[in-house]
Amino acid sequence: MRALADAGVVVDVIAGKGRLIDLRTVRREHDLYVLKQISGVSLSMAGALHAEGAAIVNSYPVTMALRDKVVAARILAGAGVPVPTTYVVSHTELLKPLLDQGPIVVKLYDGTGGYGVCVVRTEGELAAVPVDKRHFLAQRYHPPQGRDLKIYVIGDRLFGVKKKFPARTEEEKHGEPFTPTPEQCNIALRCGRAFGIDLYGVDFIESEGQLYVVDMASIPGFKGVPDAPAHLARYFHAAAERAAQGDSPASLSLAEARL
Repeated sequence: MRALADAGVVVDVIAGKGRLIDLRTVRREHDLYVLKQISGVSLSMAGALHAEGAAIVNSYPVTMALRDKVVAARILAGAGVPVPTTYVVSHTELLKPLLDQGPIVVKLYDGTGGYGVCVVRTEGELAAVPVDKRHFLAQRYHPPQGRDLKIYVIGDRLFGVKKKFPARTEEEKHGEPFTPTPEQCNIALRCGRAFGIDLYGVDFIESEGQLYVVDMASIPGFKGVPDAPAHLARYFHAAAERAAQGDSPASLSLAEARL
């Protein structure tokens, strides 16, 4: 925010919590809205602003699709992105037959930040998965070779960060920068093209020489990206200028992305 303000951009923080909001007063008042909080009142307000024609990064429909891991996994698979074999169930006991072929990863369909992710190897572990009123997504478990690989895309820039999962310390959350391979870059960009966005993060694992995309996030924390605030400020400034001219906030220059 400071970098944007220094560039002469007017930035307002719109907080959803702790406010009485009269929906009659909700209207498009800014060139660009950044949807950082993807749950609760903030997400609903983004939907209301989307209905008013507001330019949002990332758009409300895309954010909703990425929020739902079932939808996201299907879109990514349809775009040729390598994702683990994926199943959807309303009750975890329905997953028992899958254990005959090896371990699985069970996730809440709308979980974020690694919350609710369990590696399940036995029926006992499956029975111990916390009961939830939401439905579940399960994927075939592929043992990762080393740390998880995260690729963050900010416009036409790609940044690789290796991180331990789950990350517990601040050092682990920032991880270690690395230079993505051409194959990793190609897959990451394919993810962005599948949703028509150029600001996001992709989580990879490498198992037995094969890459798998196990998650994709709209506007993640970008921890571990060198000079992330400056890169994001430039991106949002350019996106706001495009939106003010009636164009899409995304540059969609994904074919020309660089490290």
